[in-house]
Amino acid sequence: MHSVPVLEPDAPVIELDEVRKTYRTGSVEFEALRGVSVSIAQGEYVAIMGPSGSGKSTLMNILGCLDTPTAGNYRPTGEDVSVMDEIDLAEVRNRQIGFVFQQFNLLPSLTAQRNVELPLSYAGIGRETRAQRARAALDRVGLGDRFHHRPGELSGGQQQRVAVARALATDPALVLADEPTGNLDSTATADVLNLFDELHSAGRTVVLITHEAEVAERAARVIHIRDGLIASDQAATTGAIA
Repeated sequence: MHSVPVLEPDAPVIELDEVRKTYRTGSVEFEALRGVSVSIAQGEYVAIMGPSGSGKSTLMNILGCLDTPTAGNYRPTGEDVSVMDEIDLAEVRNRQIGFVFQQFNLLPSLTAQRNVELPLSYAGIGRETRAQRARAALDRVGLGDRFHHRPGELSGGQQQRVAVARALATDPALVLADEPTGNLDSTATADVLNLFDELHSAGRTVVLITHEAEVAERAARVIHIRDGLIASDQAATTGAIA
């Protein structure tokens, strides 16, 4: 099994080179990505935008090592996924990528602390260290007084903060957020986006997948994807200030 590399200070967190993804159903083929090349440096805050069917969900799955390219190269933290098996990909996902999803994906029977501990448990971290790191992550997102609350006892915004804390608990090279404000009201949306601003300001690499322009504009860089290709890649007009 490949060991997870230590990221050099100036190394890109994400490198995609002519990445293509083709789905096949019987004799029918659909090319979701048609040659995407992107480099994202350590500490960047990037939003990836696109309408339904643009390929952004496929791109998110590849960035998160949830899927692999049909052609081209993807190098998260410097390693080419084409030489990895499922165990290697799982290792990258667990240790190098912190996921934040629209649906929160919290286990309702577990407390906030236990939910945050889950990726640490999968990584084989001892119980005492898990608890310390989970509480520190919850403190970081402003939920230091909600350790023992279950998801049903928290608001939507608080549940998403637990999800962010879970993403941070493994100290990942990349925080990958897929439509993280899609189920939140305007107040909770602002709170979560402020948290991403803070993470960026602290030097964390954040990639945000969204279809909402007002959400994307909080990033420092916006990549538009359309028909499986990069349509534009530029600084946001009102991006977050590091």
